[in-house]
Amino acid sequence: MKKIAFRQKQLAYRINGQGPAMVFLHGFPMDHRVWETFTSDFSKQFTVICPDLPGFGQSEMIQDEHHMWLMAEAVNAILAHEEISKALFVGHSMGGYVALALAKQYPERVSGLVLFHSHAAEDEATARANRANAIVDATSDIHGFIHRFIDGLFDASFKQKHPERVDRIQKIAESQRKEAVTAAIAGLRDRESHLQLLSELNCPVLFILGKNDSRMPFARILAQVALPSHAELMLLSGVAHMGFEETPDITKQAILHFALRCQNRAEG
Repeated sequence: MKKIAFRQKQLAYRINGQGPAMVFLHGFPMDHRVWETFTSDFSKQFTVICPDLPGFGQSEMIQDEHHMWLMAEAVNAILAHEEISKALFVGHSMGGYVALALAKQYPERVSGLVLFHSHAAEDEATARANRANAIVDATSDIHGFIHRFIDGLFDASFKQKHPERVDRIQKIAESQRKEAVTAAIAGLRDRESHLQLLSELNCPVLFILGKNDSRMPFARILAQVALPSHAELMLLSGVAHMGFEETPDITKQAILHFALRCQNRAEG
């Protein structure tokens, strides 16, 4: 792991490979380790960067609330340190929100965007209230909160067939600091809409959604696919919120081919 200073704190990230840059942004409440097996093939053709977002993994806490724009600034600081001017961003769930915040703040940085079980809308009133309740739950019983949250991310059939893979993600989530979990929930609750941004992006966007995703029902997100000037959609049957674990081969190939098309577009 490499580390850099950001706002008098330490940010950690892993970087491998060489070639055009790809940045993989983990979801809540996880860290770079969720990508370890998924990204191995990408490093043969790309420079692969997997940060620990502020507070998670080996990255230090920045403040009591970690807004998406703050996390985006942290990712941008890593790119600046590595002298990377442009990258394709793959954001899973919360990581997608961070990628969108970065695309708004630093549009010149983004050659392509993969919203992996993610979307561009802000929380509605009910969802914001649920986030507030989640902060209370996580504060009073962090282990119970994490267990319930992770359990709800996977399709029931996958959990039955691959309990060891669910357990791996569960252990990564359980290792996170309580204050990082609550800081991120607050940031998720208060994030802004990026629907207008989607219609203005000057880069391709790939949506990867699961048909069985109770956290992020695909029917609510389909309208967003029509907003970018260039959008692609992968809709996965029998998959919930963890496509890179539930269908790694299919989603890996989809992202690889998308990345190559983005690269050819940039070179052309």
